[in-house]
Amino acid sequence: MNVLLDHLPQFRDGFIGTLSITAASAVLALVLGLLIAGFRVSPVPPLRFFGTLWVTLLRNTPLTLLFLVSTFIVPQILFPGMSPFLLATLALGFYTSAFVCEAVRSGINTVPLGQAEAARSIGMTFFQTLRIIILPQATRTVLPPLSSIFIALTKNSAIAGAFSVTELFGVQKLLTDKGIDIIPTFFWVACSYLVITFSISGIFRVLERRMEVAR
Repeated sequence: MNVLLDHLPQFRDGFIGTLSITAASAVLALVLGLLIAGFRVSPVPPLRFFGTLWVTLLRNTPLTLLFLVSTFIVPQILFPGMSPFLLATLALGFYTSAFVCEAVRSGINTVPLGQAEAARSIGMTFFQTLRIIILPQATRTVLPPLSSIFIALTKNSAIAGAFSVTELFGVQKLLTDKGIDIIPTFFWVACSYLVITFSISGIFRVLERRMEVAR
């Protein structure tokens, strides 16, 4: 307990940093994942090709390599002066969007094909059908895997500490380098991660129960 109290500002900043980058990356991954999932099931071949290429490249690229690209290449070539937090958010969000896309696509595939055919028969466009008919029905199937994906995202955020982003694992390294006992430091860092991951699980359990009631 003394380690936590004596270094509370560092633990607080690390906790807020991990929570912030997790939330920002999750929003980006969800938006991109929904968009790319729409591309993956689109009747337009170029969109399907782009969606397949996006998922294949990102799912098979090590996350650390994406961090290296976003930290050392993107600022030099495209957007100089970007903050480490924003660069880390982009790396995490892009990487996670590929997994969100596949979860959403799997949920879409559980919706009977007749639903889309009925929507097209009354003149709805593909994206109208997807937004109004398909995705609402697929949500119940998509929620459980999304919970696991966002919990994994929280743990993956630890890599950001090696790229000048203030987060929990970076705080652990900082305190260890100062000679603080590693065991209690790891304990409190682990407890902080558990608070975030249990909160994510709780939120998704509530959403799943609400979707069951609405069934």
